[in-house]
Amino acid sequence: MHRTNNRLEADVELCAKYKAPVVITSLGAREDVNAAVHGWGGIVLHDVISNLFAHKAIDKGADGLIPVAAGAGGHASRLSPFAMIQELREWFDGPIALSGAIANGAAVLAAQAMGADLAYIGSAFIATREANALPGYKEMIVERGGEDIVYTNLFTGVHGNYLRPSIERAGLDPDNLPQADPSKMNFGSGGNQEAKAWRDIWGCGQGIGAVKSIPGAGELVARLAAEYEAAKAALAAKTAFTAGAALAFAAE
Repeated sequence: MHRTNNRLEADVELCAKYKAPVVITSLGAREDVNAAVHGWGGIVLHDVISNLFAHKAIDKGADGLIPVAAGAGGHASRLSPFAMIQELREWFDGPIALSGAIANGAAVLAAQAMGADLAYIGSAFIATREANALPGYKEMIVERGGEDIVYTNLFTGVHGNYLRPSIERAGLDPDNLPQADPSKMNFGSGGNQEAKAWRDIWGCGQGIGAVKSIPGAGELVARLAAEYEAAKAALAAKTAFTAGAALAFAAE
């Protein structure tokens, strides 16, 4: 939604043409865009990195929130998902899709346990056969882990998480990156540097340690579903064991 995004009008028109049922927005909630989406019967989920921005999004007509917590790929908050969800649920009972280092079924279950309705997964799907990403990008996700993610605002003016090797390949030192001027945010041409965000500098979340291969998207969904059910069963077993142990201790 940022004013420098020269694709915004065309993207909204395309969503309107196909009556997209769910539209995800970020970097500035806009009442006119929300009204347009509602006009064709769609709903809007807005990316937020703080409670303040969440209030602004809902006040301007967003239907739900995507708290982009610490560890999420691309633009992300410094805040823990626990902190974000508990603050949002103090006042908002609408749909929440939690984002941030979620790459397996157990993490999806954990997001729901914290109070989210949905888990929002990005990086794991970049490393699928169908994803429109460069082969090297996918391979880097598989080969790297959470320690290979660098949090910086250099490339767009907004803090985000990027793959360290892609920064190094652009001739930059990931451990000594300068700070960008937030007033000079640029999303119209890919960023503020000659090495462009998303094209050359690859956004990625800290959860990629769970990504071990490049499957088809359907295979990944099936794996996530199986892991989710396994995590539920394991949690139920642990809960039953703990309850039984507590009763036995009380009887003594």
